[in-house]
Amino acid sequence: MPTDVEAQITGSVWKIEKGVGDAVKEEDVILILESMKMEIPVEAPCDGRVSEIRVNEGDNVEEGTVLAVIAD
Repeated sequence: MPTDVEAQITGSVWKIEKGVGDAVKEEDVILILESMKMEIPVEAPCDGRVSEIRVNEGDNVEEGTVLAVIAD
C-alpha cells in the first residue's frame, strides 16, 4: 500500500534528495523544506521505493501537502 509523505510545516521546498525509483529506508531524508530560515528534513516514514515526487524545488507548500509517495 502506498504511503504519503506530507509536509509537517508550511514552507518552501529547498532541496529534493531522492528521485522517483530510488529505494529508501525508514528515516532516510527525501527532501528538505525551508521555513523561517531553518532547514527541515522530511524523512521517509517507512522502507520502500519512491513512486512519486509531487513538488519541485522552490515550490511553496502548506502543512499537510503530500510531497511524495512511497510504495512497498
